[in-house]
Amino acid sequence: MELRIDRQALVPVVQQIVDALTGWIRQDAVQPGTRLPSIRQLARQNLLSQSSVNEACERLVAQGLLASRHGSSFFVAPPPSFGPASNDRTCQEHPSFPRDGLAGSPPSALKLGEGGLPESWRESDDLGYAIRQVTRTDMAGLFGYSTPLGLPALREQLSRRLKHLNIAADEDLILTTHGATQGLDLIVRTLLAPGSCVVVESPGYPKLFDLLRLHGIDMLELPRTPRGPDVEALQNLLAIHRPSALFVNSACHNPTGSSLAPVVAQRLLALAREHAMLVIEDDVYADFQGSTRTRLAALDAEVIYVGSFSKTLSSSLRVGFVVAPRPVIARLSEVKEITSLGVSRFSESVLANLLANGAYRKLVQRQRQRLGADMAVVLQALEDADWDVFGKPSGGLFIWARPPLCDYARLQRLAKRFDVQLSSPSAFSPSGTDGPWLRINVAYACDPRALAFFRGAALDRPQVS
Repeated sequence: MELRIDRQALVPVVQQIVDALTGWIRQDAVQPGTRLPSIRQLARQNLLSQSSVNEACERLVAQGLLASRHGSSFFVAPPPSFGPASNDRTCQEHPSFPRDGLAGSPPSALKLGEGGLPESWRESDDLGYAIRQVTRTDMAGLFGYSTPLGLPALREQLSRRLKHLNIAADEDLILTTHGATQGLDLIVRTLLAPGSCVVVESPGYPKLFDLLRLHGIDMLELPRTPRGPDVEALQNLLAIHRPSALFVNSACHNPTGSSLAPVVAQRLLALAREHAMLVIEDDVYADFQGSTRTRLAALDAEVIYVGSFSKTLSSSLRVGFVVAPRPVIARLSEVKEITSLGVSRFSESVLANLLANGAYRKLVQRQRQRLGADMAVVLQALEDADWDVFGKPSGGLFIWARPPLCDYARLQRLAKRFDVQLSSPSAFSPSGTDGPWLRINVAYACDPRALAFFRGAALDRPQVS
């Protein structure tokens, strides 16, 4: 079995083995129970170490693609069996569209609209090393709370990283949070009053919409364009309403993948100043594109900036942060202490270690390289299949695309035939309005099932006589 390992690539060898074996299983439709060549044989044929091959196989066991017997032989695992329907109340109330905005499908289906990286992309070596370092050198991190603003060593590293985005933030202007979600929650509950209104992008982030509804905040929809929010539409909204805040993605927008143009950024900030409107910049996908794009917080120190490492590193560590003027950070810190006592010092220490030793920087470089290659493949596949693409993103995770087959029910049936799970047609609308566009995650979309689905949607569209 030839695994075609590229030793010059930025992707670690173990991850390349995982990808190669995953492709062999899925593309060749290998039957469950098929036995893999021995670890020794795979290593010898591909000039690899046995330990690397064994680790890759163990990762695939954890993902459910392989099974092991007697601790040495690996076999293709059978597909998961489906038990009785869930008793979860949310699932019963919304059987077609779970809370993640993905239309219901078997767990084995390809999640084409997923919001993060596939598990197969996750790299455990550097993370494991950092965890071992922390357990050896900072035992207090295993047992104690962090400081109110967050671990000083981590905030120092964050301040340095933000300078690469041209964001000047001293350590005392940074508050660590339990992921970006807690950061947004602290901002909403601390700075916004129930019954007030805010401006949100449409399409936009479903969890933000849910959070605002939870706190009784009304939403004004602002259309997103390939160059950022529609500033003419914002000007019209501000002539009628008095919103307290504007929530905006600058780079790698969720779900369109578009990024903010400098001229749009300047006009947004001018309108915000004129109308005394807070600007909250959600930049959780920042590291998928780097420092080349405009950030509002780099242009105006009054902008509240929210970041996270859940998408790139680990959703289990749950470390995010907020950058804001000193009085705002003080208020947010008080509410953080009241509601959660603080972020895990252990998680903060692990992240600080990865930032300090350069491992995180190299990790995101590898992710950008893979995403860039996959983005080019997927954009070409969509063009070949006559799909419309919103703005043709130059990087990041997402493409916002409209299929030639516009009947969603029919499209969903087609997707199920190819074992593909679609995003909900209404999840990204603040008002819950159905639309013809789909969020496509390029890290999933090079899978043969997705490519076949794109072609099938073009072939299955109604013919014009």
